[in-house]
Amino acid sequence: MLGRIFCQRFLPAGSKVQNSAFAQNALNTTPCREFRTGIQKYQESVEKVNSSASPDSDYSLFPPLPGQDSSLRWNGQKYEELPIVHIKATYNNTHVQVTDHAGCSLLRTSCGTEGFKNAKKGTAIAAQTAAISAASKAINKGLSFVRVLVKGLGPGRMSAVKGLAMGGLQVVSITDNTPIPHNGCRPRKARRI
Repeated sequence: MLGRIFCQRFLPAGSKVQNSAFAQNALNTTPCREFRTGIQKYQESVEKVNSSASPDSDYSLFPPLPGQDSSLRWNGQKYEELPIVHIKATYNNTHVQVTDHAGCSLLRTSCGTEGFKNAKKGTAIAAQTAAISAASKAINKGLSFVRVLVKGLGPGRMSAVKGLAMGGLQVVSITDNTPIPHNGCRPRKARRI
């Protein structure tokens, strides 16, 4: 309706074209500019998604809330029951530990246990090698789908996750669990070189 009124304003007043049935049909099909906000576009896209999805399907665009039951399963396990891979990426080393959903340790490895020494322990290649080793050990124990918790800002942060996938584990989710200080402790004095 807004588009029709907008188009009629720009036709000459009292013209024969404005009053004819042909002009009325043309006004209904003429593409005119309409003013829409981002909220209106978002609401239209949500309506399209809701109308295209069948009402009896269990599929949802949003993940389930904690404690809410979901139909998603990985090897017959719920998301909360999947084993967790803890990756601690420091500047000098990268530790990879696999636990069950309750937190009991199943296996662990690090760049140092894979044979890297000194400064080479802090590299991305060392972290990837440690993650591949952890993945192969986890597969030998019968694990296939895992959740990943990453902690730290070291160089082996993303390459460890990549190594898990290269080792044959299916990564379901990646969660960043890096501690962030809210101006807690006083930092060390500046290093003089």
